[in-house]
Amino acid sequence: MTTGERISIARRRLGRPGPYPRQFWLAAGVVTAIALALRLVGLTHPKNIMFDEVYYANEAWDLLQHGVEWEPLGGQPEYVVHPPLGKWMIAAGEWLFGYNSFGWRISAVLVGVAAIVLVMLAAWRLFRSTVLAAAAGLLMALDGMHFVLSRAALLDIFLLFWIVVAFFFLVLDREQRRARWLAIVEARGDTLRPKLGIPWYRIACAISLGLACGVKWSGLWYLILFALAAVAFDMGARRSAGVRHWIAESILPATGWLVAIVGLALFAYLNTWWGWFLSDDGYFRHWYAASHNLPHDRPFDAIVNLVHYHETAYQFHSTLDKPHRYQSWPWQWLLLGRPVVFSWETDEACGASQCASEVLLLGTPLLWWSFLPALAALGWLGFARRDGRAWFVMAAALAGIVPWFQSMPAHRTMYIFYALPAEPFLVLAVVYVLGAIIGPPGGERRTLGAVIAGVYVLLVALCFAYFYPIFTGTPIPYQDWLDRLWLGNRWV
Repeated sequence: MTTGERISIARRRLGRPGPYPRQFWLAAGVVTAIALALRLVGLTHPKNIMFDEVYYANEAWDLLQHGVEWEPLGGQPEYVVHPPLGKWMIAAGEWLFGYNSFGWRISAVLVGVAAIVLVMLAAWRLFRSTVLAAAAGLLMALDGMHFVLSRAALLDIFLLFWIVVAFFFLVLDREQRRARWLAIVEARGDTLRPKLGIPWYRIACAISLGLACGVKWSGLWYLILFALAAVAFDMGARRSAGVRHWIAESILPATGWLVAIVGLALFAYLNTWWGWFLSDDGYFRHWYAASHNLPHDRPFDAIVNLVHYHETAYQFHSTLDKPHRYQSWPWQWLLLGRPVVFSWETDEACGASQCASEVLLLGTPLLWWSFLPALAALGWLGFARRDGRAWFVMAAALAGIVPWFQSMPAHRTMYIFYALPAEPFLVLAVVYVLGAIIGPPGGERRTLGAVIAGVYVLLVALCFAYFYPIFTGTPIPYQDWLDRLWLGNRWV
């Protein structure tokens, strides 16, 4: 093979990152405006605390007052089992707008909409299609699960946000590294000791994954997946660049990057505990000295005490088996087998003799019931096309659900909103399949495929509109509320 042929093959395989087209920014702006408007309208209703806001809205306010969580009546630090970053993000809204329903929910709105924007940005870079990127954003904007959690002071929307941030940076890192490999090949440079520069996007991805874990520990699954994906992307880039022994030559840098990503994530995670480190009042802050009758902490006891804190929190999570009315198992999540009631009232007027006002954490049914067929089609398309994008999207979707199955034998208490981090990738799976239905530009069936995809998105929008009253707690006649319980008592 001549050098020219080698360079031509590398160009075809590695490609070149391009700028976002003007029509993408227009479509993304429209979708963002829709998502933001939907989430802001009626944000303060219900005015009272709903579901687990009783914990996180209060703990966020405690952080503003004390730097750590605080028992409301005990006058002492409170023992909590989730890291503090998500509560600090809620606290930002409370600091700006006060301790009220708008203040403790506005941060969720902003990061929820930001996650939609980031998914659109990443989708365009993956698919190079404004239509598919806008469809991904619109489907997320019209998903009831994402909608309700981006209007509530719970931690899960912040976990999703940092995972999506990490995903976006990982996509950019893949492009950047492949572009640098192509530049080396075109310059006929040294492929044995390539000078690829500092991978700032990869560093940002690792830090974002640490911050995800700083909201909830379940971000760990994405840390593992994205670290392995970064290594796999590097190996693929070497192969596409024509490196003869691309597997053997990837081992040393792959090991180094796995260690570096985990180390950066750990550094970012520890920094989310800054309030605890700076406080003398944090729970277990002086545990070792107190338990060993020492007059003061040793220089390294802060880390020792934090490790002990994590040991007790892990023990709590691993033995959490107290039954709850709204608990569900992972196999039920994509089927919407057991949603969660956030709020319920019957005394609000609606113009009928009997009214209901409910906030139900429920994914938009038509969209969520599309996820399993989409994953099956995605697997087949990934195999048939030998498309790594399909396998990566599938792995990211499953990483938000499959790990929870290991908790089922222990009967750990779980809820459907644990699946939220998988939602963006499940949406991308649907969008990938829609792209296959539409077909390539100039294809004979492109018009028909575009109509099918457009009708699907329209039906999802209509489904969201139908369930909108029970996503927002809008008072409606009791019979209208019953009509929306498609799975009967499972949704009560």
